[in-house]
Amino acid sequence: MRRTDRLFQIIQILRSARAPITGRELADELEISLRTLYRDMAELFAQRIPITGEAGMGYVLDEGYDMPPLMLTADELEAAALGAAWVAAEADPSLARAARDLVGKLSEVIPKELRPIVLDGTSKPIQTKSRIEERFDSALLRHAIRERYRLQLQYEDRQGRSSDRVVWPLMIAFLDRTRYIVAWCEARAGFRHFRTDRVQSLMVMGEKYPGRRVALIREWEAEMATPEGRESKA
Repeated sequence: MRRTDRLFQIIQILRSARAPITGRELADELEISLRTLYRDMAELFAQRIPITGEAGMGYVLDEGYDMPPLMLTADELEAAALGAAWVAAEADPSLARAARDLVGKLSEVIPKELRPIVLDGTSKPIQTKSRIEERFDSALLRHAIRERYRLQLQYEDRQGRSSDRVVWPLMIAFLDRTRYIVAWCEARAGFRHFRTDRVQSLMVMGEKYPGRRVALIREWEAEMATPEGRESKA
């Protein structure tokens, strides 16, 4: 959890509490060390968040304190809601659920008069094709991408030929209703695009690939700018 998210969560916990909460209770709920909790509390004090606390008594958020409203324009809110609706329809189940939760959270923190823009906006994504199902957990794939883990794939190409690949996953690309794993393939010594519905099995290896993911993505983008690079290949 990022520190900014933790600070927000601390305020939310204190706001909903009916009695003072000790540092140990906060640390346990956030699954962080007591030392980290004390650093976070010092940051909140520095930001003049009205929290009071005494040794052995716990922390209390002053009554009446509220987070400032999220200042977004109507178009910005509709853009966020439209993007979340598209993700809810196109992404894997865990990411789709996160998109729906995002809409719910947005509707809670924006002024009441703006909620219809988020909950019933003027734009909605409509798909005429069925979504392609996958044989693996996409949440596991996204975790591997974030953490730079190498993957072992069993992949079937368009001719039905099966092969085992070890790849460095960089991103999931969406094209119409088809998803691709953009990766560096060790066997081919180059960037390749693997249709997710043709992946027969996927295993996260315990090793991280060398280099920086952002640098590899830039190399891939440069290659995709050429006619040869734009050809979908695995």
